[in-house]
Amino acid sequence: MVTRTVVVDMNDTMRFSPSTITVKQGEVVRFVVKNSGKLKHEMVIGSASELKEHAQMMMKFPEMEHAEANQVTLAPGMSGNLVWQFDSAGKVEFACLQPGHFEAGMKGIVAVEGKM
Repeated sequence: MVTRTVVVDMNDTMRFSPSTITVKQGEVVRFVVKNSGKLKHEMVIGSASELKEHAQMMMKFPEMEHAEANQVTLAPGMSGNLVWQFDSAGKVEFACLQPGHFEAGMKGIVAVEGKM
């Protein structure tokens, strides 16, 4: 069950807004993701190593279509939802893995606060 909604904007400055999000361990967050740019963007949640590996694959195969539970890919002007449960305390990263976007700094952090 979704416990909170966070709106995230993606744009052609290769940034997410906000780029840092704080949640509590166990929270289920609905990200309402908006692409306000003129390029295709995506929000993919994962570990730093998973995102880096995926970004490298996207550089080799830029037309690769993929749809995973941890991501939403949006055409310019579109919005979508991504629901994610944060089970473990610590940091979880998110990024746009369209070719060149990750390398340009289009990434962010979800800080997951442990239970008291």
